[in-house]
Amino acid sequence: METPVVVEVPGGPRLEAHLDLPDAATAGLVLCHPHPLYGGDMDNPVIIRAAEVAQALGVSTLRFNFRGVGDSTGTHDEGRGEQDDCSAALALLRSRLPPASALGLLGYSFGARIAMYSFDGLHAGRLLLLVAGSRDPYCPVQDLVKLAERVGTEPRIIEGADHFFFGKLFPLGTTVEGWLRGWTPGRAS
Repeated sequence: METPVVVEVPGGPRLEAHLDLPDAATAGLVLCHPHPLYGGDMDNPVIIRAAEVAQALGVSTLRFNFRGVGDSTGTHDEGRGEQDDCSAALALLRSRLPPASALGLLGYSFGARIAMYSFDGLHAGRLLLLVAGSRDPYCPVQDLVKLAERVGTEPRIIEGADHFFFGKLFPLGTTVEGWLRGWTPGRAS
C-alpha cells in the first residue's frame, strides 16, 4: 500500500512522492514520469501500470513528481535539476530498504532520459530494459534498435503501441514484469 512521503533534494526542492514498502521487500524500483511541461506526473498511466506490476511482485516502489509538478516545490530545470531529483529519490528508497537490496530505475519518455542521462555508463544485459511501441513517432523502432546495439541489450517492441501505450498497458506490464523477474531476488521466471 502506497503512503505519501517527501523526497528532500539536497540544496533543492521538496518532492511529492508515494512509497510502497512491503515488509519483506528485498528490491526497490524508482519510477520517473514523462515530461512535466506536457502534463507528465507520477500518476501517468504508464508509471502507474509499471508500479502495479512491481508491487504485485513484492518490489518496493517510489513514484515521485519532479520539481514544479503537483505538490513538488521548485521549477522545471530542462532536465538538469531533474537528475538531482532522481538521485534524491534513489537515495530515499535505498535508505528504506535492507542494505543488500537490489535497486532499479524505470523512466518513461522524459523520465527515461533523466533515468539514463549518460548512456556511456549503462550496464547492459538483463539489468537494462529498452521498450517502445511499434507505432511510436518519438522513438522509432530503428532508433531503439540502434540504441540497444550501442549499449548491448535486446530491445522490446510492443506491437501496435504508440508513444502513450494506449490500449497496450497490459502487454507493457508483461514486458516490465519479465524484466523485473530477471534482476530481483527470488523472482526468476
